[in-house]
Amino acid sequence: MKLAFSTLGLPGLPLPDVLRLATAHGYHGVELRAHPEEPVNPGLSPAERADAAAAFKAAGVEVLAVAGYARVAAPGDDDAVVAEIRDLLGLARDLGAPYVRVFPGGGTDQSPEEADATAARRLGTAAEYATDAGVRILLETHDSHRTGADAMRVLGPVGHRQVGALWDVMHTWLGGEQPVDTYAALSPHLGYVQVKDIASPDDTTPVPLGAGVLPLGECVEVLSREVGTAGCAGSTRSGGTRRPPRCPACWTRAAVTSPGCSASRPDGRRAGAAGRGRASAAPGPAAAGCR
Repeated sequence: MKLAFSTLGLPGLPLPDVLRLATAHGYHGVELRAHPEEPVNPGLSPAERADAAAAFKAAGVEVLAVAGYARVAAPGDDDAVVAEIRDLLGLARDLGAPYVRVFPGGGTDQSPEEADATAARRLGTAAEYATDAGVRILLETHDSHRTGADAMRVLGPVGHRQVGALWDVMHTWLGGEQPVDTYAALSPHLGYVQVKDIASPDDTTPVPLGAGVLPLGECVEVLSREVGTAGCAGSTRSGGTRRPPRCPACWTRAAVTSPGCSASRPDGRRAGAAGRGRASAAPGPAAAGCR
C-alpha cells in the first residue's frame, strides 16, 4: 500500500516545502488541495503546470489526486458544476494525477432522491471528460452522502468506470457505518482511502493516528485483504460491476494521511513529526480536518 499526505493540513505551503516534507518522511505521494489559495490550483497557466509536474518528478514524489471542491449534488446549474470538474480534470491530467476528488454537497432544501439524481446526472456527464483526460473522478464520503451506502445511491446509477469513491474513514464512522460495511459498499468503486484520527465525535481536530476514537485497525484489516497480494490483475467483473485494478504497485487502495496525524512511514517508522500541529492551522472547516 502506498502512502501519501494531503496538503489540506498545510494551507498555502509553497510546493518546494511540500516536496521536502514528502521526501524527508518517506511518503510516496501527495494529495493536492486545489483551492484557489493554494500554490497548485486550476488557475495555473500551462507553463506553471509543467513546472509543478517537473518538480514532482524531480523529487520522486507522485501526485495522488487533485482534491477539488465541486459539489455534485448541490442545487443550482449543472453546467457550472460540470465545468468546475472539467477544470479539475485538466489540472490532474497535466500533473499526471490519476484522481480528482469531488464532494456530494447536497442541500438541506433537497430531498435525498433529488440530491442523488442531481449528483448522478452531473457525474455521468463529467465521466466522458474524465475518460478523455485519463483521470478518475472520486466522490468522497462526506456531508450529505457521508456513508458508503449513501455514496452508492449515486455511484450505482452512474455506473461508469471513470467515476469512483474516496473513503474518508472519519465521515463513514460519524455516519454510524462500520468499516466492514463501508468496504463492502465501496469496494467495486474504491480509489483510495483518507486516514485520520479524531479526539471525539464532537471534536474532529486531527490527532496522532491511534490516539483518537476512529476504528483504524478495523479499516486496515478490511483493506489489507485486498492489498496484501502482489501484482496487478487488472479489471475484473463481480456481480456485473466492473472493478478497477487492485494493485499495491499503483495507487489503487492508497492511503492518505495528514502531516498533523503522525502516520507511519512506509518503513514502519513514525512520520509527520515535522508537520505535527499543521493540520489544525487551516482556516474555517479545514481546521476540523474534513476539507
